[in-house]
Formats: sequence, C-alpha cells, structure tokens
Amino acid sequence: MKTISQVAKITGISTRTLQYYDEIDLLKPSKTTDSGYRLYDDEALEKLQQILFFKELGFQLKEIKEILEKPDFDKIKAFKKQKELLYLRRNRTDRLISLLDRLEKGETCMSFKEFDLSEYIEALEDFKSNQTEEIIKHWGSIENFDMFIQKIRDDEERVARSAIQEFGSIENYTKAVKYNLEHFSEIMEGKLSQIPEEMKNEDKFLKLASHKGEDVASDSIQNMVKEIIAYARGSSVSEFIEDDEHFCNIIIGTYSNDYLKKIFDTKYGEGSCDYIVEAFRCYSKNKCS
Repeated sequence: MKTISQVAKITGISTRTLQYYDEIDLLKPSKTTDSGYRLYDDEALEKLQQILFFKELGFQLKEIKEILEKPDFDKIKAFKKQKELLYLRRNRTDRLISLLDRLEKGETCMSFKEFDLSEYIEALEDFKSNQTEEIIKHWGSIENFDMFIQKIRDDEERVARSAIQEFGSIENYTKAVKYNLEHFSEIMEGKLSQIPEEMKNEDKFLKLASHKGEDVASDSIQNMVKEIIAYARGSSVSEFIEDDEHFCNIIIGTYSNDYLKKIFDTKYGEGSCDYIVEAFRCYSKNKCS
C-alpha cells in the first residue's frame, strides 16, 4: 500500500488531483485508515496509469470514467489501442518538427501531409463503434462505412488541405466533425426533410434494378430509363442537366463509383448498380448519339 503522498511523488500528480479523482469516483483509494489517510494498492495504481494514458490522449475525465466503468472494458485491448494512438501522435509530431526544420532553413514547403487526420479518423472509428444502427441506416452497412474511412486514409493529404482551407486548422475541422457525429441523426433527418419530393426518385431506380437479368436494350427497360430522365428533366434539378446525354453520364458515373456502388447494391441487391449503368449506357449510345 502507498499513501497519497507517495503516489503523488512517483506519478507527479498533486495530492489535490488525487483527492478530486476520489470525489468524482474516478479513482477511489483502496483503503482509508481510521485517521482518514488514503491508501492505494497495485490495482489502484494500475487504474491510475490507465487514467493518465487516456488523459494524455485528450480524453475528458467524464469520458475516461465512462470507459473504465464499462462492464466489457478490456485493459489489454485498451493498452494496445493507446499504444497505437501514441504512435500516431509521435509520428505526427516528428513530421511537424521536420517541417519546422525545413521552414527554419528558409525552404518553401507547401506540403500538407504533416497535418495528419488521425484524431478525425479516430472520431469516425468511435462513431462506428457507438452508432451502429445509424451507420447501417444511412450507409447501408458497417462495411460501407469502413470503405468511407479507408478512402479518407488513402487521400489524407487532399482531405487535410481542404480541411485547413475551409476551417483554418485540422483541430477546428475535427471539432466540427465531432459535433456533426454527435448530432448525426438530427442532421440527417433535417437534410432528408429538405429534399423536394420531385427529387426523391429512388423508387424508379429500384424498379429498374428489380429487372436485372433482362436485356437492357429491350423496349420495356429503355422506357424505364426514358421515364427516369423525363422525371429528372421536369424536376427542380433540371437546371443542372444540360441534356439527356449529360444526365446519362451523371448516372453512369454515380453508379460506377465503388463507394456509392457498395451502398446502392446493399439497398437494391448485388449487381443492381452494374445493371443500371448498362441500361443508361445503352440509352446514351442509341438515343443520344
């Protein structure tokens, strides 16, 4: 057992901080003597170590308390995750120091790779862990959301550049993203409610996709494509459509995108996007040339 003064000495934490941890039930002493002295055993010190790791990674005390109180909390898994995050932070710091070295020497460096998005990506990963139902509802599946995160990882420098241009810093961008994720359901419902009825054209694509396996050149399929185009040309989005060929190219490009294709195929069924693309490509070839 160690007294509160001894713990403060070996950890560098003030006794007042340890008392506060006790008051908020974050770290209770293992035993309190009759005289009121707090004593800490190895298990308590191990928990304190976890708290300090989480604090170092930017977690608030309230968040740390919630994490440690979870019945399925796995400290070994937590150690691995903390180590991974610290490596990311170290690598980011090394890149920033290297950039400052070059700037100090008078070099002109317009690279944005030093401003990594690890905290932003971590926020997305946390959202995935805690909001599974919302992800499935709006992305179609967890796998689709994983693909979304991977695209950010693959194009991190461009995303970072855009984030800095729009928000001034990665930190401001991450704060905005965290807010949006915390209020994701309300934001999505609000956006959906703002979509004009004439733009809710999904049922027509679903109808077209339900015929996959039929010849895309058949009159019935081509009439469905024609109906979709006519519907779009008569809607509020018509100002963005130059002509039928332009609209066909938009649809072909949209439904050929790997990320969107994965989402739509989850809704319409495997192979649906390829079928829609072929139907519009056939229409474009025969009607727009």
